[in-house]
Amino acid sequence: MSPIKTPPAADLPPLVENPRLRLVVFLFLMTAMFMATLDNQIVATALPTIVGEFGQLERFGWVGSAYLLASSAVMPIYGKLGDLFGRKPVIMAAVLIFTLGSLVCGLAVSMDTLIAARVLQALGGGGIMVSIFSINADLFAPRERARYQSYSSLVLMASGAVGPVLGGTLSDLFGWRSIFLVNLPIGILVLAGLAVMLPYRRPQRRPKIDYAGAALLAATISSVVVWADSAQLFGSLVAPESLAIVAAGVLCLIGFILVERRVYEPVVPLSLFSNPTFSLLLIISLCSGAVGIGSVNYVALFLQTTTGLSPSMAGLLFIATTGGIALGSLSAGRMISITGRYKIFSIASMTTGIVAMGIFSLVGVGTPVPMIAAIMLLHGVGIGIGQQVPVIGVQNTAGAGDVGAATGAVTLTRMGGASIGISIYGAVVASGVARLGAAIPGVGPIDELTPKALSALPPDLQVQVGETYAGAFHSMFLAAAVICLVGLSAALFLKNVRLPMAKAAQSH
Repeated sequence: MSPIKTPPAADLPPLVENPRLRLVVFLFLMTAMFMATLDNQIVATALPTIVGEFGQLERFGWVGSAYLLASSAVMPIYGKLGDLFGRKPVIMAAVLIFTLGSLVCGLAVSMDTLIAARVLQALGGGGIMVSIFSINADLFAPRERARYQSYSSLVLMASGAVGPVLGGTLSDLFGWRSIFLVNLPIGILVLAGLAVMLPYRRPQRRPKIDYAGAALLAATISSVVVWADSAQLFGSLVAPESLAIVAAGVLCLIGFILVERRVYEPVVPLSLFSNPTFSLLLIISLCSGAVGIGSVNYVALFLQTTTGLSPSMAGLLFIATTGGIALGSLSAGRMISITGRYKIFSIASMTTGIVAMGIFSLVGVGTPVPMIAAIMLLHGVGIGIGQQVPVIGVQNTAGAGDVGAATGAVTLTRMGGASIGISIYGAVVASGVARLGAAIPGVGPIDELTPKALSALPPDLQVQVGETYAGAFHSMFLAAAVICLVGLSAALFLKNVRLPMAKAAQSH
């Protein structure tokens, strides 16, 4: 039994006809996105202070991992709920849950309660991201949407740039709890704005929730995220416990496919996969998440261990990456809006990633900082020009009734790619350091060296440690280049479709 077929999203009129009012709604959506994405950046900076109060350093990583796990699990579910019940009640519920979660985080009394509160927060945060991308599909025609999606990229970068500084400042001035409580006025403002300004479009279908499919999909996603973190949990990605998680995930996936083939309203309609473009865009999204998100922390580690830069100087170099993302995203958004073509930008993005990662693999001790900044700028441009392609592409392939499900699926694969990329890079770097750094006399375990301790070593030992890390990161950057190559292969097979224009534009 299959749901009623819906027309392509491009055939429906804009959710908000008045251009000025549409811009106001978009600004409220961007405020919600800024709040949700800023939170993770702020928390990362304040975590050492939180550990100092609560202790339990062994649970340190789960403050972030719990959020990633929960938000990833609910992304496709929120997308489907938006298709069934309309975008407005779904995004307002997501913002409300996130705001309440922020309040509970701010009132946490132990590390365990903080982790539980982060899960609650993530149940809203995952829905905010998917709902915003889905609402953009209702607000803007496909070509116009490309330009506004590039503005969304600027918001993501702004939160990444402001977050660490704001987190440290708020923690110092008002205590770490303020980093969560600051979300309360923002969340209330967004809820009030969306309640008044965002129209409600009632879906023309009978809502029926696929509880079994949602549970099996959440279990499948959770197994992927936990497996990606299993090197820390169980010591190895191929430990018996890790393999048991993989087996459980495979069984859940098989069960999910069987359920989705039978239910009236599947969480992720399998009919979407009948279009090869949808599957190819999911592969591209997975690869872009692994390279664009998953590699960031390792690039920071690479800069501090190989070039000897301080954490603050390494952070400043990321201005080159964020500037490149801004340049690439805005340029690609404008060109897609003009031409309606997106395939070429995905090809260019993955090709640039291969080149950037290949050059990074050749960087050694003593490489001039301006040259490293130039490579990071190139890498950022590559991320930016292809960042919006998967979302725009899948929304163009899906019917209006499946835009949310398609958006949830592609957003999920990007986050899943980041998780898998982090696990791959971590395993490659750790094995390289263990292999190359076993025999440096007078240093001790080099993987336990802090940047401050490294800078205190004699110059000759600093060079040896740097060369060891450079050798380990050589393999990691080549692994990232291979991931880009997989994404490039998928991009080359995309059909060179042209996005439709707004109806008003077509009538002239």
